[in-house]
Amino acid sequence: MTRPLTPANKTLERSAWTWQDGLLILAIFSLILVIVQTASQFNSDYNPNFKIETTLNVLPAYTAQTLLRMTAAYFLALLFTLVYAYSAYRFPLAAKILIPLLDILQSIPVLSFLPGVVLALVTLFPGQRIGVELASIILIFTGMTWNMTFSFYQSLSGIPQELKEAAQVYRLNAWQQFWTLELPAGAIGLVWNSVMSVAGGWFFLIAIESFTLGDKNFNLPGLGSYLGKAANQGNFGAIGWGLAVLIGVIIAIDFLIWQPLIAWVEKFKYQAVEATNVPQSKVLDFLRRSATLRVLKSRISPVGDSFDRALARGFAPAHLPKSPRQQSRLGNWINWIFVSGFAAIVLWGTWEAVLLLRFLSLSDWQKVVGGAFFTALRVICALFLSLLWTVPVGVAIGRNPRLAQILQPLVQIAASVPATALFPVLLLGLIHAGGGLQIGSVALMMLGTMWYLLFNVIAGAQAIPSELFEAAQVYKLSLMQRWKTLILPGIFPYLITGIITAVGGAWNASIVSEYVQFKGEIIRTSGLGETISEATASGNFPLLLAATSVMSLLVVLTNRLVWRPLYRLAQEKYQLLV
Repeated sequence: MTRPLTPANKTLERSAWTWQDGLLILAIFSLILVIVQTASQFNSDYNPNFKIETTLNVLPAYTAQTLLRMTAAYFLALLFTLVYAYSAYRFPLAAKILIPLLDILQSIPVLSFLPGVVLALVTLFPGQRIGVELASIILIFTGMTWNMTFSFYQSLSGIPQELKEAAQVYRLNAWQQFWTLELPAGAIGLVWNSVMSVAGGWFFLIAIESFTLGDKNFNLPGLGSYLGKAANQGNFGAIGWGLAVLIGVIIAIDFLIWQPLIAWVEKFKYQAVEATNVPQSKVLDFLRRSATLRVLKSRISPVGDSFDRALARGFAPAHLPKSPRQQSRLGNWINWIFVSGFAAIVLWGTWEAVLLLRFLSLSDWQKVVGGAFFTALRVICALFLSLLWTVPVGVAIGRNPRLAQILQPLVQIAASVPATALFPVLLLGLIHAGGGLQIGSVALMMLGTMWYLLFNVIAGAQAIPSELFEAAQVYKLSLMQRWKTLILPGIFPYLITGIITAVGGAWNASIVSEYVQFKGEIIRTSGLGETISEATASGNFPLLLAATSVMSLLVVLTNRLVWRPLYRLAQEKYQLLV
């Protein structure tokens, strides 16, 4: 019996080697060579007097170094996401500490992490460039990881109960359950939030690759520092060339990585009927029919199978718990060690913070509180304006794969371009219009907020099973009825996840929207972000700690009192059942 000659079978049956396979092998070797050569520069001595150039001939080397930092930071963020979110999902007691701690961490601005991280790593690697490089990678990581972690935890928490029961019936152990149920359940949200995370890394790239800490300047060769230097000089020609290279890199990453991943994770969607209109990727089609990769897979598969069997033997079946007495004793020991260690860290950190904050004057506290009020108003405005357009546009992109293929690269470009590089042009226009930085700061906050909402809405719309939309057509539901009974409930968990990360992103964006360097001058407007930026630049660590603490407190209280109850509602009322 022969298989029908469908497009999918045509793709799989083309097994002969072609010139594309040879090109693929050369591309892999070239990529490895570029990575090794670029990484070798990270081990050189650090020159504190290094000056960033804005000529065209430095752009290729600068871009390669930035891409290596972004790649290292992303894989670090992905590893953190899998471990942290899975731990919070598997252990309810740990979740009571890990999830509130995640709220705090994602509320701390990048510049607030900067002094401690940089000083620690520069001290650990004195005179070596690797210390500053590691600091930049960790700072990029802090701009990437939080929304990925929230998304994966939300996806794990939303796994239908029927699938968990099926895993117990089939006696899957912890590793098999993670690999066959839990990781696939979070794949769609994880991929879309990875796109947003990389875009978030680009957003803060200028502040990370070129910054001032007290009387010391730290400059690293990269695309972000190139754009920052050009923006500070008002060199619009260099800004144009830098943005052109950045846009080209984003388009290449989208075509080679994100489009294949988005098309591939479509198979993990909960649906009983195969969708007829699904995302497509020419790169994924080529990889599926590549004879070279098929041979590599046949060689690697036995090793992977052996690894899976070893992990399966190392985990007890998920449905066979220890005896109540063993479980109670072991659980009590783990709980005691975990809670005691966490409490000791909190007490030590609180004592050190009190010692540092005693140097602040009353006027400093008045500046922090007043700045918090003004920044909170801007955050609310940015969130409201972002919701108005991201929800309908995100649903349209998520439900129409053809539209997604057209708009997705454009959205990634818009989300990835460092807003501080475009801000000189925006600022000039606002000055002529009479708005200045008062309006400009809200616009820049939106650039750091709306993409978290948009990408989560896209992921939520894409995760809605196709048969539910077909049922809505059968019952002839109106557009308003579809939004009320299907679309809004379907995207609600993802939307709340997006709002939680977007609020943190808006507070983070305040550090670059309320304190701007333009043509050698500093333009500012009153706010908590302006206080943090000024304290970082002057090395005023007590003021930096106070402003960061107030910002974190406001974000955590908002999450606890507003967004977390909605998050629980999303898990309880709008969970997908199969």
